[in-house]
This record gives sequence, structure tokens and C-alpha cells, in this order.
Amino acid sequence: MPGYYKTSQVMNSLTGVEAIQMQEFNSKLDDVLNQFFVDTATFALERWEKELGIPVNNSKPAAFRRSVIKSKLRGSGTVTVNLIKNVSESYSNGEVDVIENNPNYSFTVKFVGTLGIPPNLEDLKNAIEEIKPAHLVALFQFIYNTHNTLAQFTHNQLSQYTHDQLREEVI
Repeated sequence: MPGYYKTSQVMNSLTGVEAIQMQEFNSKLDDVLNQFFVDTATFALERWEKELGIPVNNSKPAAFRRSVIKSKLRGSGTVTVNLIKNVSESYSNGEVDVIENNPNYSFTVKFVGTLGIPPNLEDLKNAIEEIKPAHLVALFQFIYNTHNTLAQFTHNQLSQYTHDQLREEVI
């Protein structure tokens, strides 16, 4: 714009309003773009679920719903240890080991990156049940705090925690 508009109150008011509108437009555009990615989707989670044939449950937290979606996206193709590992890690948000036990027709999903039971374990069990061969049994193994881990604290220090917290949380 010409330099003499810098002192015009009318032009300053118009450009100020335009700047606000452009910021809102850019923000909404970014929000729409976020819907194309599972990790950042919000209002499009329902669309993702319908597209993948997942029952829609808006009462579940968005993080749980994203885990189910990511699992479904990862869980196609030939079932391998890596596939089960990828699906399991999408639910636990931590590291998982898959231990095969072929003579007993089973495998164990061992959660090594998180303490305790993941909050959406039922969704994970359902996802693994859907992708694993029918003749295999899926077992789950969790890591808890042990006596040796807690022995460094006094009884008084530990008395502020519940038994579940002592077993499943980093103290």
C-alpha cells in the first residue's frame, strides 16, 4: 500500500480486521489439515472409525480411539511377530516384546516400556484377536514394581501411595 495509508485510521482499522480474519482462516485450515493424520485428528476420528469398520464410541478418550485406528491401519497383511508388536505398541504407547511359544501354540505380548496394565487393554486384546491366526493363544505379561524397587523407600514415604500406585507407577 502507498505510504500515506500508514496514518489513515480507516485503513489501519481495515487491515487490522483483515489480519484477524486471515489468522482465523489459517487456524481453521491447519485444523482441517490435522484431520488427515490420525495422531492429530479430532473431529474426524469418527470418519476414520467408519472408514475402517470400527464401532464409533464417542465416550472413549481420543487417545484410545486413535490407538484403535492406528492398530487397524497397521494390522493388515500377513501376521508376523513384527505386526503384532506394531499393533501392541500403538495401544501401549511404549515398547513391547512379542515372545513366540510355537510348541504350545501361543505367543506372549510383554509390555517392557510401561509399568502396570495399559488402560485400553481390552481394545488391544480385541485387535490382536482380530489379526492373529485362530489356532494361536495370545497371552499378556506386565511389568510391576518389585520389592527391590521399593526397598529404597521407608514405610512412611510409601504410606502416601495406594497398593495399585506402588505396584504400577514410577515412584
